[in-house]
Amino acid sequence: MSKTTLFDKIWDSHVVQEIEGGPSVLYIDRHLVHEVTSPQAFAGLDKRGIKVARPKQTFATPDHNVPTKDQHLTIKDELSRSQVETLTRNCNNHGVNLFGLGHPWQGVVHVVGPELGITLPGSTMVCGDSHTSTHGAFGAVAFGVGTSEVEMVLSTQCIMQPKPKKMLIEVNGTLSKGVTAKDIALYIISKITTAGGTGHFIEYAGSAITSLTMEGRMTLCNLSIESGARGGLIAPDETTFNYVKGREFAPKGEAWDKALAYWKTLKTDEGAEFDLVYKYDAADITPMITYGTNPGMGMKINDTIPTGEGLSDNNKNTFLKALKYMDIEPGSKMIGRRVDYVFLGSCTNGRIEDFRAFAAFVKGKKKADNVIAWLVPGSKQVEKQCIEEGIDKALVEAGFELRQPGCSACLAMNDDKVPEGKYAVATSNRNFEGRQGPGSRTFLASPLTAAAAAITGVITDPRDLM
Repeated sequence: MSKTTLFDKIWDSHVVQEIEGGPSVLYIDRHLVHEVTSPQAFAGLDKRGIKVARPKQTFATPDHNVPTKDQHLTIKDELSRSQVETLTRNCNNHGVNLFGLGHPWQGVVHVVGPELGITLPGSTMVCGDSHTSTHGAFGAVAFGVGTSEVEMVLSTQCIMQPKPKKMLIEVNGTLSKGVTAKDIALYIISKITTAGGTGHFIEYAGSAITSLTMEGRMTLCNLSIESGARGGLIAPDETTFNYVKGREFAPKGEAWDKALAYWKTLKTDEGAEFDLVYKYDAADITPMITYGTNPGMGMKINDTIPTGEGLSDNNKNTFLKALKYMDIEPGSKMIGRRVDYVFLGSCTNGRIEDFRAFAAFVKGKKKADNVIAWLVPGSKQVEKQCIEEGIDKALVEAGFELRQPGCSACLAMNDDKVPEGKYAVATSNRNFEGRQGPGSRTFLASPLTAAAAAITGVITDPRDLM
């Protein structure tokens, strides 16, 4: 009997048809939708005079363009307002589940899916958003798609996709103090580069991975796409099952028992082959931070910024261009660099555990006067938990403010833009030129490193304040 990987088991069980020499027709269990990549897809359906094939398997929420203050007021930006209103109209017309502004379940689509039990082990999931890989934390095959593919799934509940290759990334050992899932992800990408995962689906394994909470696993899988991979996943276990049980859209009663029995079979067979394997020691991972303009330009927070020595001419030119944009000298240190903005939030680090960690870190301390901080929960449910647990009060006492849910400063599609030339420590996923606002400069880091920068006003090793 052939040995198969977890990815193969899920993918193969969802193939409707194999096209000889071409892609697979893959059945999609859950389709997530937001306001930016869906208008043209719905317009395509309307033009063809057809309806969404399986509306109860589609879930929508506005996140990219929504303001994170005064959400009860009309959205000021005309394009943002139009996209949010269009999403509402399309969902109403097609009977799609919508968690709109003001709904107790509204939030960032990749935070909302897991916390509502929409995301389940063994399922296939897509969304018109690259960070759909987040849901792989549950042992799901989840990946981002383009707008034409959004239309394909809306109209057929299927998608045509070539089957990716398989990569195993194993991290064994015990994580050191102050090291989070975000640091594991930035460490891996710094090793394999932003192109290292191209054409592959990653399975994360090893004792350091299984020791992570579900929210930590979501952070890790979220960043799979930043290595160029199609997605990433982790085999479901008791941590997964305990997280899913009792959530709004999770199976109940006999259906739960049946689903659980199946989910327990979802693991890679011993001896199954991968196309590429990487192994890392958890002891080598420290708090990480990026210094350049892609997530692969990351380093241990206390190290010296590389000089580019040994790079090819083309790669060295790109490297030096990135440092010039960031106004950083090769061979210098990151520690002690000034910070203007701190952003806690996004589909990478906008969950309740991230807010608990940040609040615990800043308790009894005060925000630096030179820092503007945007602390943006990933959903209304996270916001509610922050209030119920007194996290909002602890933040206010330290000089911070809890905002309202949305993608916020992860990307410059709403009011939360970092000004030109300013430096931001962000817990989000991308540090491209202008990602957080035209001319803005982004350092990616964990919630603990962001909290340390918010307190000191400069890049600081969080372990020094713990």
